[in-house]
Amino acid sequence: MNIIWLGHGSFRIETGDQVILVDPWLSGNPMLPADRHADAVAGATHILVTHGHFDHTADIVSLSAQADIPVSGMVELAQHLHAQGAVEGAAFNMGGTIPIGTGATASMVPASHSSSIPVGQTKHYTGSESGFVLRAEGRCIYLSGDTGLMADMGWIADYFKPDVGILSAGGHYTMDMEMAAYACRTWFDFKLVIPCHYRTFDALEQSADALRNGVMPGTTVIEPQVMKAIRL
Repeated sequence: MNIIWLGHGSFRIETGDQVILVDPWLSGNPMLPADRHADAVAGATHILVTHGHFDHTADIVSLSAQADIPVSGMVELAQHLHAQGAVEGAAFNMGGTIPIGTGATASMVPASHSSSIPVGQTKHYTGSESGFVLRAEGRCIYLSGDTGLMADMGWIADYFKPDVGILSAGGHYTMDMEMAAYACRTWFDFKLVIPCHYRTFDALEQSADALRNGVMPGTTVIEPQVMKAIRL
């Protein structure tokens, strides 16, 4: 399995016969050079979307339609994207689990954030924000989505027992590095933690040092590099 950061909150996860894009943001993403866009999405078989904000959804309809990639996410958001021309995937809800190809599943779990999408000159709310738990190749990955600290992390950790955490940790719009470290110490038993939703803008944290210094011994923190695979 390869986990590849596309910058900000966007990821490419390669597992088995599947290439899963999570919140793929291409146009306007200051961390992903334009000449790497094609490589970032090449061979994609599925798109998972956590919530409606532009930095997570701006490219989904065009990308899905052009490359025939199904889009799955919170029912209200998924149905909106499908109605705009995205290929229909699963429109599901909290606690739901969907198959992704052979041997992989994605379960929707809560996040604590907000979710809206631009429609003309207004914004429409698109159901609850979410995270996902991805299980494949004997690994269990918690993708927090954009979120602050929340008590729900306790049952997510206890029930799914993820060994890898991909955590929004840039602060300002989500929890920061110290909060992410607190979550790791308090609830999770991650072997590997990958921070995201940071370094993109000046308002966000630029380093994961506080996360690295705050987790329990035995937990590896990898600061991802754009388009460089982290192999599990």
